Amino acid sequence: MQKLSITEKISYGLGDTASNIVFQIVINFLLIYYIDVFGITAAAAGTMFLVVRLFDAFTDPIMGALADRTQTRWGRYRPYMLWLAIPYAVIAVFAFTTPDFADGGKLIYAYVTYTLLMTIYTALNIPYSALGGVMTSDPKERVSVQSYRFALAMVGTAIVVASLYPLVNFFGGTEIVIEAGKEVEKVIDPQIGYQRAMMVLGALAAICFFACFAFTTERVSKVDQIKEKQNIFSDIAGVLKNDQWAIISFLTFLLLVGVVMRGGVTPFYIEYYLDSKDRLPLFMLLGSIAGIAGALSTNFVSKFMDKVLAMKLSIIAIIVFNFAMIFVPRDGFVLALVLSMFANYFHMILIPYMFSAVADTVDYGIDKWGKGAMAMSYSGHLLALKIGIAIGGALCAWLLAYYGYVANAEQSERTLTGITYIYGASVALAGVLMLLFFKNYKLDDAWAKQSASLFDENNNQINA
Repeated sequence: MQKLSITEKISYGLGDTASNIVFQIVINFLLIYYIDVFGITAAAAGTMFLVVRLFDAFTDPIMGALADRTQTRWGRYRPYMLWLAIPYAVIAVFAFTTPDFADGGKLIYAYVTYTLLMTIYTALNIPYSALGGVMTSDPKERVSVQSYRFALAMVGTAIVVASLYPLVNFFGGTEIVIEAGKEVEKVIDPQIGYQRAMMVLGALAAICFFACFAFTTERVSKVDQIKEKQNIFSDIAGVLKNDQWAIISFLTFLLLVGVVMRGGVTPFYIEYYLDSKDRLPLFMLLGSIAGIAGALSTNFVSKFMDKVLAMKLSIIAIIVFNFAMIFVPRDGFVLALVLSMFANYFHMILIPYMFSAVADTVDYGIDKWGKGAMAMSYSGHLLALKIGIAIGGALCAWLLAYYGYVANAEQSERTLTGITYIYGASVALAGVLMLLFFKNYKLDDAWAKQSASLFDENNNQINA
């Protein structure tokens, strides 16, 4: 089984640095951008998040089938990093451009650009995710690859949270005004600021995708042993009957509902509840650093702890630290920061395990039924993830509207209480549900070792 170099693992991880530049902006900043800068209501934004994600139910399996059937001299999955990097950057800029339209025209523009952004994200992220499953067939190396991937993904998050607002302020221009006898810096035009900030971040994302393409390699995997010609419906049927894939996908769905609710309300929580808007970049940057540490810890934890046990313990920690956030007082910025960093740390220990588990479920399907499609399995998993994002984003926006949020205004006590509930309880509740459904997952380290031995035995017979 192929051992991968550190250089290749880092290069693969740069692909998720690129993906996460947009992904984290969508989760953490798109809602407040649409409401406070672009100029649509919270309820309209929430509905849009849900409607656009329904479109993914069609695009994700199509993209999975297309990627599994792509044949080039560069491989099946790597070429998409080369072909789509620049369109990805360009569409990200359009999504954060505010047109001079009436309210109805703005809403249509938001629907179109957000749909395009998520479609190009799908077309890149499904092949990218599948690539991690065919770089090696070694289960430990797969976990290691995903550990590097999500550490570099959190680097993308750190880049976003550290640079987005400074870039918006720099490109949007600032002015000094006097309020209550003291100097206050205000952004003149955040609409221009967001647009030009995305030009910079989009270009950086494209460069990272190019590096991912250039310095990774697709290798032999179990999928290469499938000789029959399967159509897209056979691929989908094979994925849907895989009970272990269904468990991992549903766990991912639950987790993303909570994570997106928390992420979407974070700027509101810091600005209005903790009254610390100027410390939002610091709050999110330190959380990202904790996430990087968590993702890298997965590689270490996997050496001495069974993957299923490690996942369960991570979920329990996620529940504890997120639930504790409900009780943070309004002057408890430091306490909120510490709890958030611990929550992010354990969250990012869990994520590499969950994504490497998708490749394990493909191997499980091949062992049990003789069929498996890597990109289709990842497309279904990504669809579950994006449905979680859709529902989480919609719930966050709708709950903000329900609790009476008013853009760019002082919030009522009811609104502030609602913001703390959204921020603290969403991931904790998702974690409780995850534990309930996790008991039937059985692809532990013992199974992985047996499966790998069977693959090596079959491969030796074929070569003989």
